[in-house]
Amino acid sequence: MMRRVVRQSKFRHVFGQAVRNDQCYDDIRVSRVTWDSSFCAVNPKFVAIIIEASGGGAFLVLPLQKTGRIDKAYPTVCGHTGPVLDIEWCPHNDHVIASSSEDCTVMVWQIPENGLESPLSEPVVVLEGHSKRVGIVSWHPTARNVLLSAGCDNQIIIWNVGTGEAMINLEDMHPDVIFSVSWSRNGSLLCTACKDKKVRVIDPRKKKIVAEKDKAHEGARPMRAIFLADGNIFTTGFSRMSERQLALWKTDSMDEPICVQEMDTSNGVLLPFYDPDTNIVYLCGKGDSSIRYFEITDEAPFVHYLNTFSTKEPQRGMGYMPKRGLDVNKCEIARFYKLHERKCEPIIMTVPRKVNKLEEVLREFKSLRDRVILQDRRIARLEEQVAKVAM
Repeated sequence: MMRRVVRQSKFRHVFGQAVRNDQCYDDIRVSRVTWDSSFCAVNPKFVAIIIEASGGGAFLVLPLQKTGRIDKAYPTVCGHTGPVLDIEWCPHNDHVIASSSEDCTVMVWQIPENGLESPLSEPVVVLEGHSKRVGIVSWHPTARNVLLSAGCDNQIIIWNVGTGEAMINLEDMHPDVIFSVSWSRNGSLLCTACKDKKVRVIDPRKKKIVAEKDKAHEGARPMRAIFLADGNIFTTGFSRMSERQLALWKTDSMDEPICVQEMDTSNGVLLPFYDPDTNIVYLCGKGDSSIRYFEITDEAPFVHYLNTFSTKEPQRGMGYMPKRGLDVNKCEIARFYKLHERKCEPIIMTVPRKVNKLEEVLREFKSLRDRVILQDRRIARLEEQVAKVAM
């Protein structure tokens, strides 16, 4: 019996492709803030990008179809008094976006139907409760008007955006800066990565730590942790020798990881983007010029490397389009919005289509039939010419 050398996977041949230059967003001054955020948020209608702004913080909101060079006078969302650190679109309303800033506030904005026609400085609601800069905002995946914010005061606040009040305040759980927060698929649990090298699973309703792992990654540089569809946790971080690592953990027994893989010695923080439908994790390193992608399965080694998409330019940040914004007719399974120093470039991930044998035969038959028809016409013309000459 032949031994199968290559692992069978529907996504083995997924490939990335950058769009043409005229489909990029040009002449954008991307923010230079030294915060490990993605700086970009995308939904099926708009792309939002944190930009350099004098006298406070601002971000651009562009309709997806507004490609090409962006005028310097294009209106921005500019209500913060300090640099904007994080932005996220509401999953339940494509016209609502939340932003957090160094000015210790979180603001929620309503974007007009056709985008901005004048600068927007009046938010729908201002959420004040943090005593230091707020680096993370994240909408609840299933409940409307529920927003989470995490600040450098080491606390997490869950807000009711409708009333502008804090519903839950998680204090004294993190002794140091929180690097990342992720909701579980149904929004019942939180997963956090902290500067004290611990990954914690928190039940926010009970204000209780359900599970935690000390030194999930031993390196001192920032970690990231996200929930997967099956309830497991995927983390990225650094080893003691400063090698970049990824790991997979079970929430009910976090003593030992399901698997750990070392990648390379680059010092850029890995931003993970997860697609629950295909079970693929995309890793975009800050300052890297590549996107690596892995498939997560139930068989060893559990995290399977698929491929790498590489370009020449390093990325300053990355936006990830939700599944409902993709063109599935073109076999598109993911779309990224890569931030350069002065532009935003969409990158499309596609699964090559497996050609049906019948389709192939039909195509060949049509091609042959067309050639025969063409040949018959030529013969008829030649017969006409012969007849004329004979007369």
